[in-house]
Amino acid sequence: MTTADTIAAIAGAFLVLLLIGGGVVAASKQPEFAGHPRGLYVLFFAEMWERFSYYGMRALLIFYLTKHWLFDDGKANLIYGAYTSLVYITPVLGGYLADRYLGQRKAVLFGGVMLTLGHFLMGIEGDGGQQSAAINIFWLALAFIIVGTGFLKANISVIVGQLYSRTDTRRDGAYTIFYVGINVGAALGTIMAGWLGETYGWGWGFGAAGVGMLLGLIVFALGKPLLLGRAEPPAPLSRQREWSLYGIGVASIAVIWALVQYQDVIQTLLIISGVGLLGYVLFESFKLEPHARDRMFAILFLIALNPVFWGLFEQAGGSLNLYTDRYVDRGGVPASLFQSINPIYIVLLGPIFAAAWVGLGKRRIEPSAPAKFGIALVLVALSFLVFVWGARAVGPAVATPVLFVFLIYFFQTAGELCLSPVGLSAMNRLAPKHLASLIMGAWFYMTAVGNFVAGKIGEATGGHGGEMTKEGTLQVYSTIGWWTLGIAAVVLLLSPIVTRWMHLDTLRDDEDHAMAGEGELAEPAAAGTRTAGETKA
Repeated sequence: MTTADTIAAIAGAFLVLLLIGGGVVAASKQPEFAGHPRGLYVLFFAEMWERFSYYGMRALLIFYLTKHWLFDDGKANLIYGAYTSLVYITPVLGGYLADRYLGQRKAVLFGGVMLTLGHFLMGIEGDGGQQSAAINIFWLALAFIIVGTGFLKANISVIVGQLYSRTDTRRDGAYTIFYVGINVGAALGTIMAGWLGETYGWGWGFGAAGVGMLLGLIVFALGKPLLLGRAEPPAPLSRQREWSLYGIGVASIAVIWALVQYQDVIQTLLIISGVGLLGYVLFESFKLEPHARDRMFAILFLIALNPVFWGLFEQAGGSLNLYTDRYVDRGGVPASLFQSINPIYIVLLGPIFAAAWVGLGKRRIEPSAPAKFGIALVLVALSFLVFVWGARAVGPAVATPVLFVFLIYFFQTAGELCLSPVGLSAMNRLAPKHLASLIMGAWFYMTAVGNFVAGKIGEATGGHGGEMTKEGTLQVYSTIGWWTLGIAAVVLLLSPIVTRWMHLDTLRDDEDHAMAGEGELAEPAAAGTRTAGETKA
């Protein structure tokens, strides 16, 4: 048995244990299990399987593009970036339709159906190569997955909060359980789909992702009674209107099918809509009283750092995945399996960071949110600089030691824990209620921009000819590492000013400053608090 087989067997055994645990919860006749509504575990398993499918497919995508469809490395990275950026934009539409018309449960069901179809369509390989007619099915599969994620991603996490009252002290624990499901699903999906896809064929890997999503959909559908009537349409919804809304979702598949093939169009749309979004936020900001206006400036400062961080971080599924496949001493382990390191680190390090923020807060030495953003940029910059140093230290003719793959993911995960939950908490706390949805949309929009930036950086690793070289990639990594370190220094210098803009001393737990449906949190608590699914998208 190879090392890869052993890893897959361990992941499979863990998956079986989770299924047994799910069976125990399902068999329980009590309204609660382990102190939480049983509906929480329905959402846990549904989201676990959804992340299993998404990250399993993501681990294989860059290899599918280069080895099966025969795109050059630069173009494959750009397609990857365009795909992941659209995944972060479509939840704006899905969330809006759910809030106004469908309700979260129906939106999640529709999204689950789209995702299941998309993952199974990915398994239709055809002859390979860009001239194959089957490549149009590939684009269609991506479009289904993008639209399905848009309807599911923003809404399933909202249902978690709806199972509890606003003052229920179990809310944070519930989101922690849910977040574990996200990252467990991401780790297991990466290992199982990656192992099957690289060992037995693409169809096996994508088929595993499709089966995972189908199981998640079944769990969610059968678990409807355990959701206690929550997440239903906000107003009576006629059958005709409901199906017309589903029609909008289906029609958007055609738009996405075209967009994902023309990455330059996505870039232009991101620039135009980004300028428009910035202008509108500034326009609304100048209507506010001085303290609220300053908080909006702090929000814009933090949001603007998203593309920098995620542009580097998202090399993981693109150029770093290719580099690991070609230039790392992997000991025979498929490169895609290394994508599981990040979610495993998240599960291990997440509680440590949360406890650290609380402990530092009690001693009044906790870094401010802007300072944590600066620290996050330092960590993601160091991840690349340490990786470059390690790769060059052994010489150009020697494969990079696998230790440095673990180190780059360690630094990046630590940075993610300093930025992602902290940023979402800051958006929650600082946005005026009437702009709360806009600000959260802007946060994810700039995350989408970061994913597209990641595609452009990945394209640069392909050089002029489009094919990745070891030294060329290391040079790109070195450049982005040093530039980001410089940006981080500026952020840390400005952090006291931005912290003053936040006016934490005048924040009130009232309707004027709270995010819709949420109360304010004190700085130490907020810093370590995760809201729905913020780390694994």
